[in-house]
Amino acid sequence: MLILAIDTSAVASAALVSDDALEGVVASFSTEDTRSHAEVLAPGIEDMLATAGVTGQDIDALVVGVGPGPFTGLRSGIATARTLAFVWGKPLHGLMSLDAVALEVAESTAAPAEFLVVTDARRKEVYWARYTLAEGQLPRLEDGPHVGFAADLPDLPAFGAGAGLYADTLQADPDFVQEQPDALYLGQFALARLAAGNGLLDSTPLYLRESDAQVPGPRKRAL
Repeated sequence: MLILAIDTSAVASAALVSDDALEGVVASFSTEDTRSHAEVLAPGIEDMLATAGVTGQDIDALVVGVGPGPFTGLRSGIATARTLAFVWGKPLHGLMSLDAVALEVAESTAAPAEFLVVTDARRKEVYWARYTLAEGQLPRLEDGPHVGFAADLPDLPAFGAGAGLYADTLQADPDFVQEQPDALYLGQFALARLAAGNGLLDSTPLYLRESDAQVPGPRKRAL
């Protein structure tokens, strides 16, 4: 199975992953900018597919990170994934973006049995979820996702860029203080879940809080 994975919950990233490829990775790209998703995502996917010699008809399914994440950035990735799935006539699945970091933690050499994944939610808050890990198993979501203040999180090892921002408050792992959700790990997680016969989410976004943009109300009368 060949999957195109897309995530824009923090940075813009995309990846082609396959259960036939070496280590599952066909091609991938990721930016470092957290605010230019709409500008870089579509050209990045186009270049990645061209370099890999893959067309839309070669892809079996798409997987998109549904957050949590800021409204504008997250919407860019989901809208792109929905458009491509429609045009190519391919199934589209969703996966919580924090799962990507959880899988990266699980594949590290010193993964704890219980841990947090934490990303930046801005406004001095973080997005977070709690996972457990058993030997030979995928990370298991136990609680979350939530948005809140770092000081209110459980006292557990914390991984991700959000933990790095609040390293004085959280048990931030020093090797993961810059890690953001990445489409490469998102796609690998999706492949593993599908291979195990487990379902995925739909593409409904997990915003967790309201957008800053609001529809103006009726104009007040001057008299």
